[in-house]
Amino acid sequence: MPGTNLAMLVRHWRDRAGGTGRAQPYAEGNPVNELSDAAVMASLHRQLTFAAAKQVVASSNLANLNTPGYKAKTTTFSDTLARQVSGGPGLATTNTRHIGGDSDVSLSTTKEAEGLPARRDGNTVQIDRELLNMTAAAGEFSRAQTALAAKFRLVRYAIGEGR
Repeated sequence: MPGTNLAMLVRHWRDRAGGTGRAQPYAEGNPVNELSDAAVMASLHRQLTFAAAKQVVASSNLANLNTPGYKAKTTTFSDTLARQVSGGPGLATTNTRHIGGDSDVSLSTTKEAEGLPARRDGNTVQIDRELLNMTAAAGEFSRAQTALAAKFRLVRYAIGEGR
């Protein structure tokens, strides 16, 4: 039955809140939940954005399938992750109360795909590879969208129970 896991999460949340419907993260014997709603939403946002970027790159490659000399492109997240971990570009915070943020522009990096054989016209786009990339990106987007929808259902349920 879909929604069973959601109902279990809501029951767990209510039990932790002492049946009041309000979270009590600092109550005695109640550990602080380090994974906040904002962190979950930001993570889902990044996943949706990255999956969409992968689809854009694959569709661009497919659009240039017959362009002589076109080199297939790929998008990577690991380069961006390494940049952010090493303190690369981003918003600087000079006070602990400042709000930091991520820029969607720097979320993924697009570069030429390496190791692909070129056809006689110099084009490196492979239709099977691009269709596979688009399908994988659609699956990633769908999974993140499902998680986001579950999060919103949980919030709607919590709001409805508070009446």
